[in-house]
Parts: sequence; C-alpha cells; structure tokens
Amino acid sequence: MNTEYRKPLPGSDLDFFDTRAAVNAIKPDAYDKLPYCSRVYAENLVRRCDPKKLQSALTQIIERKRDMDFPWYPARVVCHDILGQTALVDLAGLRDAISEQGGDPSKVNPVVPTQLIVDHSLAVEHAGFEKDAFEKNRAIEDRRNDDRFHFINWTKTAFKNVDVIQPGNGIMHQINLERMSPVVQARDGVAFPDTLVGTDSHTPHVDALGVIAIGVGGLEAESVMLGRASYMRLPDIIGVELTGKPAEGITATDIVLALTEYLRAQKVVSSYLEFFGQGTKHLTLGDRATISNMTPEYGATAAMFYIDQQTIDYLTLTGRDDAQVKLVANYAKQTGLWADSLNNAEYERVLSFDLSSVGRNIAGPSNPHSRVPTSELAVRGISGVVENEDGKMPDGAVIIAAITSCTNTSNPRNMIAAGLLARNAAAKGLQRKPWVKTSLAPGSKAVQMYLEESRLLPELEALGFGIVGFACTTCNGMSGALDPVIQKELIDRDLYATAVLSGNRNFDGRIHPYAKQAFLASPPLVIAYAIAGTIRFDIEKDILGYDQQGQAVLLKDLWPSDAEIDAVIKTSVKPEQFRKVYQPMFDIKVEYGNHIDPQYDWRPNSTYIRRPPYWEGALAGERLMKGMRPLAVLGDNITTDHLSPSNAIMLDSAAGAYLDKMGLPEADFNSYATHRGDHLTAQRATFANPKLFNEMVVEHGKVKQGSLARVEPEGDVKRMWEAIETYMQRNQPLIIIAGADYGQGSSRDWAAKGVRLAGVEVIVAEGFERIHRTNLVGMGVLPLEFVEGNNRHSYGIDGSEIYDVEGTRQPGSIMNLRITRSNGEQLSVPVKCRLDTAEEVSIYEAGGVLQRFAKDFLESTLSA
Repeated sequence: MNTEYRKPLPGSDLDFFDTRAAVNAIKPDAYDKLPYCSRVYAENLVRRCDPKKLQSALTQIIERKRDMDFPWYPARVVCHDILGQTALVDLAGLRDAISEQGGDPSKVNPVVPTQLIVDHSLAVEHAGFEKDAFEKNRAIEDRRNDDRFHFINWTKTAFKNVDVIQPGNGIMHQINLERMSPVVQARDGVAFPDTLVGTDSHTPHVDALGVIAIGVGGLEAESVMLGRASYMRLPDIIGVELTGKPAEGITATDIVLALTEYLRAQKVVSSYLEFFGQGTKHLTLGDRATISNMTPEYGATAAMFYIDQQTIDYLTLTGRDDAQVKLVANYAKQTGLWADSLNNAEYERVLSFDLSSVGRNIAGPSNPHSRVPTSELAVRGISGVVENEDGKMPDGAVIIAAITSCTNTSNPRNMIAAGLLARNAAAKGLQRKPWVKTSLAPGSKAVQMYLEESRLLPELEALGFGIVGFACTTCNGMSGALDPVIQKELIDRDLYATAVLSGNRNFDGRIHPYAKQAFLASPPLVIAYAIAGTIRFDIEKDILGYDQQGQAVLLKDLWPSDAEIDAVIKTSVKPEQFRKVYQPMFDIKVEYGNHIDPQYDWRPNSTYIRRPPYWEGALAGERLMKGMRPLAVLGDNITTDHLSPSNAIMLDSAAGAYLDKMGLPEADFNSYATHRGDHLTAQRATFANPKLFNEMVVEHGKVKQGSLARVEPEGDVKRMWEAIETYMQRNQPLIIIAGADYGQGSSRDWAAKGVRLAGVEVIVAEGFERIHRTNLVGMGVLPLEFVEGNNRHSYGIDGSEIYDVEGTRQPGSIMNLRITRSNGEQLSVPVKCRLDTAEEVSIYEAGGVLQRFAKDFLESTLSA
C-alpha cells in the first residue's frame, strides 16, 4: 500500500488514494488525458501495487504501453450458480487434494468477497398462461437440483467470504445493478471504486454504473477468489460518442441491436469501450444497462458509461442509502470520475453513433449481431406469405415467446412498454396463438412490484405473459418442455419453428431443441409476435387481428407513446419497492462456523456434484504435445454453445444415455448447465451441439452437421463422445484446429474442461475470444494462433495428420507446429503462443489454475 498518496476525502470521514497526484508526479497533467478505465486501474495500482513496482506499472497506463503486465485486484467476485457452484466444487476438491498432501483444508477459502446468486437452474416447465406457474416451476427446480442446492448450502458456512442468494430471487446481473454494486466501496476507512469479475460474459451489465465489471470464466474467478492478482496488459480503450436522440417509439433493445451490428463491424473485440457525448443524456440508466449487458455480443470486454446525474438518480430510484448516494457523487467529483471531468480524455480511436438513426429492429436468425430492421422483414426474407390449414401451425411458427433476461427486464421503460402494449392488445380482443408458449421471467422481484403498482401485470397475464420465475430461463436455454401435442406436430410435419425472446443470445440450438432458429426482440415486440404466431409475419404491416368492431389492428395501433411510458414510470416505479425486495434478501447473515466439516461429504451416486479429477491420473501428468491427433477441424465463430451446450439434455444424447443408465427419469434430466458439478455428466456434453460442423466429417462432398467425429487412423465416423472414449482408451493426445473467433459466447468453464478431460492438449485457431482463451490456459490447454494470415485451408488440413508442437512457451513467442501427413510428408508451421502474460505462463506450466494454487499453497504453508 502506497501510504504517501492516502489522504482524507473532502466532505466525508473516509480516506482515498490520490491517483491524480500519483500519475501527475510521473508526467505532469497526464491524469486529465486518461480515459475513465485507465483512471480506475491507476487507482487500483496506487492502492494495491507493490510500492517498488508502482512507477513502472503506472507508466504502462500513462504511456499507453502494452509490453508489460500489471496486477489488478478486483474488489469482489460475483457468480451465478452454474459456474459459481462449479468453482466452489473445484475449491472443495482442492481442499481434499491439499488434505491428502498434508495441508490444512480449512485454510482454503475465498479471500475476496464472493457473491453467488442461484439464477441459472429454473426451467419454464409451466408457461405464463398457467395458474401458479412460478410456484410450480420453483418446486420442480428444487426437486431436480436437490444435490446442487445441498452443496451450495454447505458452502455458505464451510467457506469464508461467500454469500448466497437463494433461488427464486432474480438474475445476478440485475441484482448487481439494482443492489449489490455500491459503485464506490468503503472498506477499512478508505473509499475506492467498486470493481469486480463475474462468472458470466454479461457481467459488464453494471458497467452502466461506471463500475469496471469483467466477465471471466470460473477458473479465472477462482484465481481471483483465492487472492491472486488478475494480471493484464492495458487494453485498447475506444471512445464511442453517442449523438442524437432516439426517435419516438424506439426502445433500448432497438438501439442495442443496431449498436451490436455496428460495433461488430468496427472490430472492437477485446477492447474496452467508453460511451460519452450528448446522446448519453437521452439514455436512462436502464437504457445504458441494456447496452452494457450486450458487451460480449459485440465482442468487447467492457462497455463503460461515466458517472453522472443519471447514475445518481438511478441509485436513488433503486433505494440505495442516502449516505451511499452522496459518497458516489462526492468521490466521483473529487477523483475525476464524474462525466464533466473527462472532457479531455484521449482514446486510441473514437467511433460515432447517431441514436436518431435507429429504427425498430429484431436480430436473427442465429446471431445477436445479425440485425434486421422490422421495415425490411420482407426484403430480408424473414416475413412472407403464411398459408396454413385451420387449427394447424404455420410455417415459421413461433413456438416460444419469452420476455426474459436481465438485458431487458432491468429496464423499466421496456417492461412498462410491454405492459402497455399488452393492455392495448387485450382491449382490442387480441390473444396469443394457441401454439405459442409464453412466459415472463423478470430478473428482479421489483419488476413484479412496479407492474402490479401500474396495474399492468394482469394485462400481461391476460395475454399469457404471467410470471414463471425470477431467473434466466429461456435466454439460457431453460425454456422447458413443449406441449406434447405441439411437439408431435412439429416432428410429424418437420416444421420450421422459431422462438422470439427479449434475451441477449439466439445461437443455433440454444433456446430449444425444436426451435430451429431464434430471434431477439424488445419485450413489446415479443408480445406482438406471440399474437402473430409466426416469424413469417410482417410485424409492421400485416394485420395482427380484428377488434370488436371488425376493424383491422396493426402494430402501430398498439404501440404506446414515450410520454405514456414515462408517465407510468413516474407514478409506479418507486425506491421503496427496491428496498422491500432487497433489504430482507441481504440482511440474512450466515456465520462461518467451525462445526462444519471443511471437507465435503460427496454423495456417491450424484449426477450433479462429484469430486473433481484434476489432481489425478493423466490430468496430473506432463503434456508432451507430441503425436497429437485432431479431434475436430472447425470453422469460424465456434461458440461455447458448440463446445459445451447449456440447454436441455435429450435422451438420445451421450449425456442422456448416461443419466438414463444412472436411473434418472427423463423428465428430470434437466439441462447440461445444471450438471456441470459432475464431470462424468458434463464431459459427455463436449461438442454435443447437434448444430456442430466438424470439417473432418464429410458426406457426399459436404461437411455433415452433428455431434460427430472421425476416428483416425481408421477413418471411422462416430458420435463425438464415442470418438472421445475411443481416444481416451488409447491414451491418445489430441489437438483441435479452428478458424477465427474461436470460443465466443458465454464464459463457460466446461468449454475448456471438456476438451481437457478428452485429452486435448493444444488448440490452434486463427483467433480466440478472450474469456475462452483464459479458460483454456486455466485448464492447462495451450492456445496457439496461426500467423501471417494463414489458416487451416492454407496448409490443406483435413484431420488425417499427426501434430507436434515445439519451441519456447512465452508471451507472444513463435512456436513450431510440425504436421505429419498420412503419406509421411512433413510441414513446419509457425504459430504464435497465446499465453499472454507471465502469470498465464506460470498457470499453464503448473497444469492449470487449481494446480498452481495447490503448489503455491503447500509450499507456503508446509514450509512455514
């Protein structure tokens, strides 16, 4: 701690670290030119960095250098129950491993405050048009997840610094936005910026508050939990100037879908974005949060908004203590984090986006950045003539219409707009089509309270959008089973069926096994599509139905005005609602107790929680990277949904066959995501997505779609899991060859764990998504990149080859990939080592994050 810069914070009884003085001591007047993120990272260094290394680290930030690592110590870690539980399973396994080697298992604890929110395990088995859907879905969630919840409840008292928010209370990002983030922390008499890592790629949701919140995999989160610094190099920080004002009737969803398309095209992958300009004044904090939530969809790492009066108003609206609200304003103004203090900030580049240019949009059919203006549905081939027999589903049938996800349910304007549209539709006698499974799953119970206050919840219920849960649901692939009659018709007629949701992801195969494609839309548009019943509908022009007088009803007849939305918010959204929801939720204190066994009593037949194997057998051995065979040769844009899907487990899958063998009834198979605490189930999800294209599997001259692999040298095509089992029995080391943007999507540990358990030692790609690359390193898998614009096609790779990797593993070093073809020909290919920091090299050499910590822990404790 650099005490020379610790000073009293004017207007408070707290101290702060004068980062401006520290920066300007190195280079006069440099602080005023720093972007917002650089100022926050500089403060973290001044407060936490070794004084001997402070000047060098600060110089990296001041001079915008990227040739050295600097440490970052996030203030807290936030987890959802899937990755959070998996991380704590890993720590419980780590306790066992340390105990077996003579260490004290009770000393393995998170050092950094860790908040776990159970929000990813509820499925919409009962739709929004059913009575008591919420209670019924919660009962199913508890029954299916008994093993998981037993373990999670053990962690509350077994580990220090772990707080658990129980199921049924909301989504982690929305709770973080509405309650958990103080924006400015006050600990041990010192005020400092709130920062965090979260085990979900949408953690940047709270960037809207001016809080640096980075999505990481569970492995990286575990490292931070255990007190290790997150080492990083200064990212590209890009300014995004927002101009203009949104047009009448345009929602934040429309804006973010347009922005996502624009920013993807501007190639902002792995960059930090800072939004500023006059346009930001026309965006509520809820609007900003919708934009920040979609950060991974445009490929960035962070999407920051400066602290300004909108921030203060939102903190007040959501019931934060007056003293905390005053602290945020005071600290931001004193330290240059207030919007007016950033007029001279300099960026690597500045982009400009005109909010007034945005029209109504949807995104699809399978990517969030594939924007389709609703005015161009016919031109784009989305809408069309719908011909169907009475009583039967039409082509393009919308089988799921879900108002879901914190992306939009954390925005009161979007939710009130949906309620008003539902009211207007019901008043004209319109109803959802009978084949549409509708649901409303807000990310916070405060949403229910203000929808009730505004008398709009009954209007939503009348159209089938009753509350089914306070959890991620459909957006996470937990859309539940369809009516058996509808499902049979889909299968018998091989119908093109779709889903429309207000979420952030619509990747192929994610939303529901029988929804061939999915579209993202604003909450009011989701309701409109439930009424239309098909994606082949021109939502702007076609007739939605007829009112009681026989008059045709169009979307424009239902859409509420901005003034009406604002008036309802003014009278119906109140601070006391948020206090009523969150005070009892966070006032429960669970004491860490010595009466709890520090080692978990693993349930022997559980398919949810099992002692992890990372310190045993082949995983504990050396990775020689010799004689590797390809498990898969893949194209561009491989997502973590391809690598390890999260949706419902089907009986005909490898995981389904295993669960059936274990005696689990098919109705309770649950999702892949919920079983990730048991490696025997989870590893069977590796490449289990039926939408996968493995270029090694060719039929009639075309790559065959499916969870398939070709076993070499025989050339036999098998189901992916069967191929993995074959290679495991042979102790065959494996490699994966891939295209650009490998591993985009959710921050999913099992996308890395699954391939490592399969025996994959190396992945060579044209490029990696940031979170997945760090997860690979955390599992001891070496990420390598093709250089000089080359790729799998350049070298004629078909999967029949044998691979060796040679050279020094250092950040940015060029290594040699030796390819031996089946005819004996050899080829040397230069590849770039993507161990990006010295810390990553250390983690990789140890075999992964957990192995690194175990070695360091034992060395420090047993030698003490």
